[in-house]
Amino acid sequence: MERVLTRDAASHIGERILLAGWIHRVRGMKGFSFLILRDRAGLLQCVVDDSVVPEPLALRNETAVELVGTVKEDKRAPQGAEVTVEKMRVVAPCLEERPPFELNLKNHEVTAALDVILEHRPVSLRNEKLRAVFKIQNEIAWAFRTYLREQGFAEIRTPKIVASGTEGGTALFKLEYFEREAFLAQSPQFYKQMLVGAGFERVYETGFVYRAEEHNTARHLNEYYSMDLEMGFIRDEQDVMDTEAGLLTFLFDHIREACAEDLALFGATPPSVGGKIPRLRLDEAKKTLAGRYDKRYPEGEDLDPEGERLICRWAQEELGSELVFLTHYPVAKRPMYTMPDSDDPMLTRSFDLIYKGLEITTGGQRINDHDQLAESISRRGLDPKDFDFYLEIFRYGMPPHGGLAIGLERITAQLLGLTNVREASFFPRDRTRITP
Repeated sequence: MERVLTRDAASHIGERILLAGWIHRVRGMKGFSFLILRDRAGLLQCVVDDSVVPEPLALRNETAVELVGTVKEDKRAPQGAEVTVEKMRVVAPCLEERPPFELNLKNHEVTAALDVILEHRPVSLRNEKLRAVFKIQNEIAWAFRTYLREQGFAEIRTPKIVASGTEGGTALFKLEYFEREAFLAQSPQFYKQMLVGAGFERVYETGFVYRAEEHNTARHLNEYYSMDLEMGFIRDEQDVMDTEAGLLTFLFDHIREACAEDLALFGATPPSVGGKIPRLRLDEAKKTLAGRYDKRYPEGEDLDPEGERLICRWAQEELGSELVFLTHYPVAKRPMYTMPDSDDPMLTRSFDLIYKGLEITTGGQRINDHDQLAESISRRGLDPKDFDFYLEIFRYGMPPHGGLAIGLERITAQLLGLTNVREASFFPRDRTRITP
């Protein structure tokens, strides 16, 4: 007999089926029990007569079981159907009398502290709501890849062990690489630019990147999953922002349709982007914050978390958008490959995308002239010869190009209203955590 998933049981009314999963919850009655079975597809109510229970511990929550029974329609039950169990087999018993915290409350909430949840991460993901975070996240990554493939982008895979940092040598994790020093990659930046110049023109990658951030905040991870793209033959950074607006329109529309039940657990509604995201210069954003909220910054200083929240509040109230591009960041605040603005060489043709008060994207136009890029590297106190592997392609006609990176955990957390980005990481790595 072939296994049927819980979500498909309702299409087998009147039939005998085989189910397999974990016991989610049991309510004992006289002579029988109502058993809620959980598998990867959802929950299903089953009626189990005491006579078919092989042993008392077979009804312990989180025991893995196989059930054979007949499906009948029941609109009140999960999935609109109920199974009368005829045979029950314990596949793997639950050896613990109770989990480290309650997993199966009816409202799917977990009352344990985040540190406790993360210490018991695999067990915690038995909870429907905590697992839903990653079901939604999976669809975000799928939408990213699907949209870019449809736009002519090629998927690439770049090294995560590198000889130098992409950010000018800051926040690097060092490695012993045989007889020499190496680092964990902060970004695929150099490689995606090189592959644009190699002739692919449009490339994307999804994968882990590493930052030795000293900050141990709700916004930071030391290993996070980055969704990167790079595109050639652009006019300027506006083309890159246009691409992201189209991407996020597709992504959020897909999530709205594909993840309705999981979104409902969080009361979350994806924004309607409609192909357009407001754009605001950083200096204009600071003037807005000063005038609207009396929030002021010294010259050259970036927005702090409060400023990001306030500018998003302003964008929501005045422009009807939960997202806003901030552009024209100072040269001093951007990496060495960032294109200076032709109208003001102290500023760059770069941007951040702020979503509900948190930066989820950094991007912009890159320097494509070899000599200009080499000079920019030198100004950072670095030797261009150390970057010759990167600079070589710029001697062979590198087109104007630009790109961006989206933090998968951050966009997930903002979409669902999570208070800590660690909640959107399967196994987060931060300043103090390297297990499980």
